[in-house]
Amino acid sequence: MGPFSMVVAIVLIVTLGKVLSDRHKALGRAQDGQQQLPPADLIAARDEIRQLKERVAVLERVITDNHGSHDLSRQIDELRDH
Repeated sequence: MGPFSMVVAIVLIVTLGKVLSDRHKALGRAQDGQQQLPPADLIAARDEIRQLKERVAVLERVITDNHGSHDLSRQIDELRDH
């Protein structure tokens, strides 16, 4: 084995080790659960989820109610104002 082949082999081994190490770390984080968000981001995400749940509830009500177009218009206006 010449010096060039040895250098290529060493670089290949180091690269393979780094890739396997990063993969192992990523899998470990995935098994630990969700990534922790900073508190401000977590609060913003929870607020957005709450708002989306409210909108879905209103849309479900709009779809399932049979109160006519007047009630539908009122509920759409409530969504816009919210």
